[in-house]
Amino acid sequence: MTVSTEPVEALQEEPAPPADSTVIRVAGLFVVAIATLVTAIVELYLTPLRIAGVPVGASVLFAVVINWTLAWFALRTTRRRWAVGVPWVLWTVIMLFAAGAKTTEGDYLLSGTDWIALVMILAGSLAFAVFAYRMILGKVRL
Repeated sequence: MTVSTEPVEALQEEPAPPADSTVIRVAGLFVVAIATLVTAIVELYLTPLRIAGVPVGASVLFAVVINWTLAWFALRTTRRRWAVGVPWVLWTVIMLFAAGAKTTEGDYLLSGTDWIALVMILAGSLAFAVFAYRMILGKVRL
């Protein structure tokens, strides 16, 4: 058995990011959190939308497109993969609260018998999950 006597290269440390980069990252997280809150409320208002008595389902399409965009924005502004979890968790908590909270009249914000609300929750969460999966595979660049 032979042992190589070549020197091991020293590990190079990454230089610290400039201060303005940190400000942009924090601001990006703040913006994505506020945008998630606003768009989740809009999705809740779009859920019962009907045209001529026929349910439209605009909230499902809105949830998929907006949630994908929120995940992309979080990744692009922070350059950190964990940042995708911020809008995902916030959106999921809002939807779970809306599904379990009653109004003062005793109505639920999202009914368990409303197929549009259920599909919106599923599709909206899947938009985040598919984005995260593609990010892990390396198909979405930082």
